[in-house]
Amino acid sequence: MQDYEAPVRAEAAALAATPCVGGFAGTYPCSNVDLLSVLPLGSIGGGNGNSMWGWTDSTTGKEYIIFGRTTGAAFIDVTVPTAPVYLGNLPSYNGTSSSWRDIKVYADHAYIGADSISSHGMQVFDLTRLRTVTTPQTFAADARYTGFGNSHTLSVNEETGFIYAVGTNTCSGGVHMVNVQNPKVPVNAGCVSNDGYVHENQCVVYHGPDTTYTNHEICFNYNVDTLTIVDVTNKAAPVQLSRTGYVGVGYTHQGWLTGDHARLLMDDETDSDLPGTKTFIWNVSDLNAPVNTGVHVSPTIQATDHNLYIIGTKAYQASYRAGLRILDITGIASNSLSEIAYFDIYPASNNTGFNGAWNVYPFFASGTIAISGIEQGLVLVKHNPGAPVTTVWSDTFETATGWTVNPAGTDTATLGVWERGDPAATTSSGAKQLGTTVSGVNDLVTGRLAGSAAGDYDVDGGLTSVRSPSIALPGSGVLKLNLSWYLAHGSNASTADYFRVSVVHSGGTTQLFNQAGAASNRNGAWTTGSWDLSAYAGQSVQILVQAADLSGASLLEAAVDDVTITRQ
Repeated sequence: MQDYEAPVRAEAAALAATPCVGGFAGTYPCSNVDLLSVLPLGSIGGGNGNSMWGWTDSTTGKEYIIFGRTTGAAFIDVTVPTAPVYLGNLPSYNGTSSSWRDIKVYADHAYIGADSISSHGMQVFDLTRLRTVTTPQTFAADARYTGFGNSHTLSVNEETGFIYAVGTNTCSGGVHMVNVQNPKVPVNAGCVSNDGYVHENQCVVYHGPDTTYTNHEICFNYNVDTLTIVDVTNKAAPVQLSRTGYVGVGYTHQGWLTGDHARLLMDDETDSDLPGTKTFIWNVSDLNAPVNTGVHVSPTIQATDHNLYIIGTKAYQASYRAGLRILDITGIASNSLSEIAYFDIYPASNNTGFNGAWNVYPFFASGTIAISGIEQGLVLVKHNPGAPVTTVWSDTFETATGWTVNPAGTDTATLGVWERGDPAATTSSGAKQLGTTVSGVNDLVTGRLAGSAAGDYDVDGGLTSVRSPSIALPGSGVLKLNLSWYLAHGSNASTADYFRVSVVHSGGTTQLFNQAGAASNRNGAWTTGSWDLSAYAGQSVQILVQAADLSGASLLEAAVDDVTITRQ
């Protein structure tokens, strides 16, 4: 709450239907996303914004947003996204305020919960009532479920007709299951309480690769410090299948499955956002043993990530101060994600903090994407992808393509110099050199052998460098360098140690990325990065990768795989 700024109540008319040109739509930074309209909070009932959900009327085809605010839920017709219409407000059950309100939709009914209001329960609202509304009004709920008081968030399984409330004052804060198959008569269906408080979750009828659980109803729970997977097919006797922590945990917040139920992306709300916003990548093809396979680190923003949803090959992420970010997840199986579009509703900052975009709703058939702004209100946008992305150059290190070790002849490392090959795994207080690559057998690694001790072939004595062959860049387009990497070191490293990526061009050498060491243990974990090379269009460039043990740390390892340059 102390981070909130005054609600923005201007610019709605001036910034309606504004295309993204030259990196801006009006005052909003953007890329490949056009602004359709803004409805400030003062126009939809006031207060501050929080979560929201959407509804498409199957009879009329109209599209609506149910927008959560501190004092109630606003109903907005967004069928014409350049001219949305506010229809009215459903106040909190007892008129009190909550910074957290959550909404889900099932069978033409909205289900609305609120945190920090102990007697709120879950409001039920028949959305078909909106068909006849012509002037804004104050609504009353059609029903209210009182099996819990407060709730942090709700999820819905539309295939089975169950609402899953989490963070309630029941079930030890775990999953409170509610049967809403008769929409206006919700019925308590049971609890998942053995792993305590759940912050958010997603529950599905499972059709993934783990055939043991085909057609079972499975909940993927985000339990503060773990991903916890539970079989809730039998609501009276749910079965916990796995409880898995991960390196870099801060506050496990929310995630979403890919369409094939084999992978999952997860947001951690308070992980370190240095050097960039982190999105955790999971392989959940074995529900009893999910694996955090990698982390996508944004090269451009350090904003706190909040909620994300996956549709096909794209992830739509609400990243608070950095707004809507759209990621291409085509390479998720090899831990490779890339940002392809964004719309920033909080231009003042892209750093850590709780302002701007709380949630996004990308599921409308029309392509309209809704963003709920804490201070801004409802922002409607549309992805305009522009030119297709093509690969200019790539290297998976399965064959030798001409990378040069110690290209300037000034390296000082005595061991652990860069080499291409099949790496051996080493461990020392956790994974250091990874024995797995992103793709294929080989990668580019600092001393690929393991030796008899973890530190036998790590980087020692200073700097080791490796440089790519010359790459001719096209003369136009948005050019991006993408690669997977990791840096691992022991707890006696320092900020003098580093992993670094630079581009060598006609004007010299420009550093693109630097990951410094620290006086704490850092385990190896594949991470993706992407950097803009558009400034060097038309030139021949080389990619320079460096790793340095300049503090005399006893153990330091680094690796690179799947380097590509793309053009859009």
